[in-house]
Amino acid sequence: MLTAVAAPFRFFSLQVVRTQRLGPSLVRVTFAGDDLAAFRSDGCDQSLSLFLPQPGQDAPVVPVELGEDWWKGWMALPDGVRAVMRSYTLRSLRRDPDEIDIDFVLHGVEPGAAVPAGPASRWAARATAGDRVLVLGPAVADNRAIRFRPPRGTDLVVLWGDETALPAVAAILEALPAGQRARVWLEVQEAGNVLDLPTAADAEVTWLIGDHGRAQDSPMALSALRDARLPPAGCPYVWLAGESSSVKSLRRHFVGERGIDRRQVTFVGYWRQGLTEEQLREQGE
Repeated sequence: MLTAVAAPFRFFSLQVVRTQRLGPSLVRVTFAGDDLAAFRSDGCDQSLSLFLPQPGQDAPVVPVELGEDWWKGWMALPDGVRAVMRSYTLRSLRRDPDEIDIDFVLHGVEPGAAVPAGPASRWAARATAGDRVLVLGPAVADNRAIRFRPPRGTDLVVLWGDETALPAVAAILEALPAGQRARVWLEVQEAGNVLDLPTAADAEVTWLIGDHGRAQDSPMALSALRDARLPPAGCPYVWLAGESSSVKSLRRHFVGERGIDRRQVTFVGYWRQGLTEEQLREQGE
């Protein structure tokens, strides 16, 4: 068993079980491991940290033996040794057998791509059964890494996300009760990444397709949302996730232009245009 970190999170040692292509630039990787018996989450948009090996390594190097001091030890490792860490959203958790799914957006892995692939995209594109990873995830079902929390009495759920938010949006729609009204906008780079999203909710899903995911402030989404007529609601709840500047612009739209109480708008920046995750951490975002 791996050393625990500050509760309610801990490290889980996992292996790839299988992979599944969901679209031209989307792949689902399924992980299993004895440690997953202690993995707990009741959230639809549960975030976690995934640690990947460097090229030539058979397992990610993280000094978990240091307990709560693992971060300092990990940062002190040489760049070519220290495991790659990336933040992801849990797509699903299953029991009997214990498995989790994480969906990856593959950027730059195709030949001649304008933007080179990052380490997580390269790893996911080549992942095979038996590949080893570490996950820093929840050991308590209700934890601070869950952001989708509509208040009691919510009569309209509004969701927006880019491709990085697809796993969370899919999980949210699966969890919404029958009859719950939901209006959803999803941005993808190409039509092949449009997914079937099962739900019992009264959900209307609008797909925005094009190479807009690399443009700041998401002009396509802002235009679509400004033109959209939402059904009347006494207690609406808005959840926005994806590129950081885009979600901030969309939050301003819902609060400033539509007059929704800012306390009823959750916005999460999963990434930021032009910056790596390491640079985001250095900036404290």
